[in-house]
Amino acid sequence: MQIKSALTLIAAATLLVACGKKEEAAPAPAAAPAAAPAPAGNVVKIGHVGPTSGAIAHLGKDNENGARMAIDELNAKGVMLGGKKVTFELLAEDDAADPKQGTAVAQKLADAKVAGVVGHLNSGTTIPASKIYSDAGIPQISPSSTNPKYTRQGFKTTFRMVADDTQLGGTLGKYAVQTLKGKAIAVIDDRTAYGQGVAEEFAKAVEAAGGKVVAKEFTTDKATDFTAILTSIKAKKPDVVFFGGMDAVAGPMMKQMKGLAMKPKFMGGDGICTTELVKLGGDAIADNQVYCAEAGGVDGEAKVGMDEFKVKYQAKFNTDVKLYAPYVYDAVNIMVAAMVKADSADPAKYLPMLAATSEFKGVSGPVSFDEKGDIKNGALTLKTIRAGKLETLAVIR
Repeated sequence: MQIKSALTLIAAATLLVACGKKEEAAPAPAAAPAAAPAPAGNVVKIGHVGPTSGAIAHLGKDNENGARMAIDELNAKGVMLGGKKVTFELLAEDDAADPKQGTAVAQKLADAKVAGVVGHLNSGTTIPASKIYSDAGIPQISPSSTNPKYTRQGFKTTFRMVADDTQLGGTLGKYAVQTLKGKAIAVIDDRTAYGQGVAEEFAKAVEAAGGKVVAKEFTTDKATDFTAILTSIKAKKPDVVFFGGMDAVAGPMMKQMKGLAMKPKFMGGDGICTTELVKLGGDAIADNQVYCAEAGGVDGEAKVGMDEFKVKYQAKFNTDVKLYAPYVYDAVNIMVAAMVKADSADPAKYLPMLAATSEFKGVSGPVSFDEKGDIKNGALTLKTIRAGKLETLAVIR
């Protein structure tokens, strides 16, 4: 009886083990067939960097959308390099408008061996990142950085899609004196490379045009309370206040100006030339009070292409263009056009073609680069706010 029981137990255990092995070895249910991935050698990585978190994330995401739109269209079209069809892959990174984070993601993209980078959005992140790209031999096109230093470091890899602060601040300074008839002008900047740079150029142009800068103050790009500097400025009775910084700070600043019963003209560069400023400033913004300049712009026949782009963008992302998405879109296409001319995505081979870009017909207008990598004959669009909307006053070259 004991022997029989033992044999029975052994047999049962053997059966269980055998069943267990059989279940583990059973094939998984057949999955739906997936599209064959492109061979690794046929994937071209292009990096994009902008602040997709933080106070100006709306501008960073706008830029990233422009890059995605270009990449999607290029892949749908099918681009051949070296006799093979390639797939473009966008590696999008967030620099949070912070120089330290900007250099970290730049190194990350360099380590990933991207073929090129479109970005960064801010001068303060673009400039320190540019050395990392230069050292790695990676071409970089900034769609929106305006500090002159960016393309004056001697790097062969840096390119810019818009006019710089010399033109931007200079035009606004002259406009403040000659058109707005400003006699006492106050200047505030946010201490960033962009804000300080454009404010300095504005102040120089004011004085060159015969105007008087009665106050110079500064804040930070993360500040929320401007009572002290505005009170100090109010005592100087300015008829124009210029702010070198971004819309996320300018909106609250204008609200506090209204609270102090200050009613000067309010000016700024492309950082405040956004629909977001209208939302942030609210009823603190009176008609014809705000004057700003977008570093870029189209007129004439070129306006048709920009208008068509905005319609396609809205349909794809269910939101309107904020500011520089068209310039990012063009930058990606310019970079790929250079690759096609060189028949290679190798930076060393297509960089000379990129530098030689001439009269590229983009949605942002014709693009040519000079010997420094700056756009030739860059446009500026002067705008004001009326009835809660940005309105174009003039496109200047």
